[in-house]
Amino acid sequence: MSPPWLEVHRGEAPLVVSFPHTGAELPADLEAAYVSPWLARKDADWWLDRLYDFAADLGATTVRTRISRSVIDVNRDPSGASLYPGQTTTGLCPDTTFDGEALYRDAAPDEAEIARRRAAYFEPYHAALEGELDRLRAARGKVALYEAHSIRSVIPRLFEGKLPNFNVGTNSGASCDPGLTARVEAACGGGGFSRVTDGRFKGGWTTRRYGRPETGVHAIQMELACRGYMDEPSDPPMPETWPPPYSATRAAPMRVALVRVLKACLAFAEA
Repeated sequence: MSPPWLEVHRGEAPLVVSFPHTGAELPADLEAAYVSPWLARKDADWWLDRLYDFAADLGATTVRTRISRSVIDVNRDPSGASLYPGQTTTGLCPDTTFDGEALYRDAAPDEAEIARRRAAYFEPYHAALEGELDRLRAARGKVALYEAHSIRSVIPRLFEGKLPNFNVGTNSGASCDPGLTARVEAACGGGGFSRVTDGRFKGGWTTRRYGRPETGVHAIQMELACRGYMDEPSDPPMPETWPPPYSATRAAPMRVALVRVLKACLAFAEA
């Protein structure tokens, strides 16, 4: 049985959608350690599981943690090694927000506490994810892993300028067959959305860890700019303005494109 913070919906289609950053829960024993609960939830991939709520109807398996990435980021290398050497990023147990604000009132987690969180949250998440990939690969021979992410459009500390609407990551082509990349790129077209492949976001640890085309697992990451599906404020986020509510009207065109994207992943895996 999965722990209460881990949501796994099993489908039979050869597609797994992972939601590593949509959680906003803070364990009761940790909440007081943060400067504020708002800061500890600030960098979540807000409303993304709602944006993709059609995935189950396509037969996809979904894996989601409800725990905030500020507790532990299940899309980071568990060794603590940077995914983007030389570039600013956050770690396995972040001690700052994307904007560089300190998350903890006192000291950041030490090695013992990081190890405890790995055992409590990181390892169960990846055991569930790997188990679903193995199940579907055994049944279907080939499976697509789709890593669903989103981020604010402008974060000067992390990247220059305004992020494109669709940011496709394939670990520079290593995590999936070029045919899957091409199908996803084509599905992003139309609707006036901008796109880049292997730009600032090339895929996190999950994409790089499981994306092994030679074994039948093809992993691709999609980082969405938040403005595509909610009314993202132009000013820096504040407690009274962030996160804005989910906007079904704003999200509708992007949902149309994302349905095409997931269907493209399915078509590739079923080919």
